[in-house]
Amino acid sequence: MKYSENAYNKAMAVLEQRRQYAEAEQQRRIDEISRIAPEIEILQNNLKNTGFELIKLVLSGDKDTKNLVEKIKEKNISTQKTIGELLEAIKGDKHYLDIQYHCPVCKDTGFCEGRRCLCMNELLKKFTIDELNENCLIELNDFDDFSLEYYEKNDVANISPYDKMKQNLDFCKNYVENFNENSLSLLFIGKTGLGKTYMSSCIAKSLIEKNVNIVFGSIIDFLRRIENEHFGQEKGNTLEILLNADLVILDDLGSEFLTSFTEPVVYDIINSRINQRKPTIISTNLSFAELDEKYNERIVSRLTGCFVPIMFVGSDIRHIKLMDSLK
Repeated sequence: MKYSENAYNKAMAVLEQRRQYAEAEQQRRIDEISRIAPEIEILQNNLKNTGFELIKLVLSGDKDTKNLVEKIKEKNISTQKTIGELLEAIKGDKHYLDIQYHCPVCKDTGFCEGRRCLCMNELLKKFTIDELNENCLIELNDFDDFSLEYYEKNDVANISPYDKMKQNLDFCKNYVENFNENSLSLLFIGKTGLGKTYMSSCIAKSLIEKNVNIVFGSIIDFLRRIENEHFGQEKGNTLEILLNADLVILDDLGSEFLTSFTEPVVYDIINSRINQRKPTIISTNLSFAELDEKYNERIVSRLTGCFVPIMFVGSDIRHIKLMDSLK
């Protein structure tokens, strides 16, 4: 996956900050132990001095250098053991004075054995997704602000819109609470103005606050970006980001204009994420019959067979709010 220079710079800045914090925290612990257990500081200084002893032995040319080196090593091991026992007794942790890196694999450098460390890749992924989300024009909202007052409590065709939407709200809150890599893919389906985008934005905000790498936006905007990038009119890797994010929320499927380029892209996004078992949330104003009419069989099959349908019911909330404002 390609990453922008800006994402690299941000990732390296975070790694540098982590290293500085780890080093400062280690120094704080060293200073603390020096105050409360000066004997440990003395033992540590003894360890440092053995390094000079080894250099002197090598330079001296003494015939018995090998045996003397072994004795120094044994002494070091004994001293280290004593320091560990003292730290265990004082702080309950024999490694208390070791530097505690955020990532022990690469020691917060971002690289291990000449390759990018997993922690570096995660940072690059996060900042790349952040860049894409910065261009999202959809406002993020809180579940607490999702109002059920606009949904009728009277049954309509044996369904109470209020009760149904309360079920949807509770389901989505639970979805966020228990979100993981094996979470379900959801299809928000219903007429315009019933809260699909608002509910999607609540999920997006809640998961972003939980540090989930999520991409949220309009299907039209994503397809425009992918097409422009494909033909060299813009720089970026929107398609790769959509394929690899922990969660993708595509808003307003069906509003896009299908062409010989965009339809395969829609299929690729949906199918690839299904194959990778990555959850996706899609909202659409189209009915199942309208989806079947607009899209080819492969896309419809995946939408109906691999996504859990969440039906949004009621009256157009935008219209209700408009009428209320005119009273």
